[in-house]
Amino acid sequence: MPRPREFDEDRVIRAVRDAFWDKGYAATSMDDLLRVSGLGKGSLYGAFGDKRSLFLRVLRDYDDANLLVLRERLASAARGIDVVREFVLGPTGDPTGAVARRGCLLANSNAELAASTPDVAAEARRSYDAIATILTAALERAQREGDLAPDVDPAETARAALVAQLGLIALGRTGMDIDALTAVAQSTLARFLPAPAQ
Repeated sequence: MPRPREFDEDRVIRAVRDAFWDKGYAATSMDDLLRVSGLGKGSLYGAFGDKRSLFLRVLRDYDDANLLVLRERLASAARGIDVVREFVLGPTGDPTGAVARRGCLLANSNAELAASTPDVAAEARRSYDAIATILTAALERAQREGDLAPDVDPAETARAALVAQLGLIALGRTGMDIDALTAVAQSTLARFLPAPAQ
């Protein structure tokens, strides 16, 4: 009978996630992962497999957690349009700019690895498709609530919102001034989510 794990798996996953997020996949060594996890090599490999397997597990957990938050936000939002606006403005939410400079683990990983690691590209497609589906539902709700013109295509606009957020993440990673990044975000929103004619 296998022995029960003698460590907090969620804590280990969070620590490993942060190491990959801060340094990127290639620059994060096994020594880094052993140090932040507090586990020995045998325990880490035994629980999670090799570095690539551990990374893919961390990335999937990160994406699933973000999707859950977005779904819950849609369920609790007063207006559907608010969900889309908040999603696009997400990278600008920290006035210090630290969140924008750190970026998104999925976007960072996709930029680093998608061309060489099909599993990462597939995970990015899965997550981005799920995000677009949630945003489409938010925009369909916005149309019912009168906050989005009836002739706007919700699915196409949801993809535009995703592209806008990814662009803001990329700009934020460059260290762009947070006020300038926020102005770009607001201007972008005004262009593809104009208020309906009264």
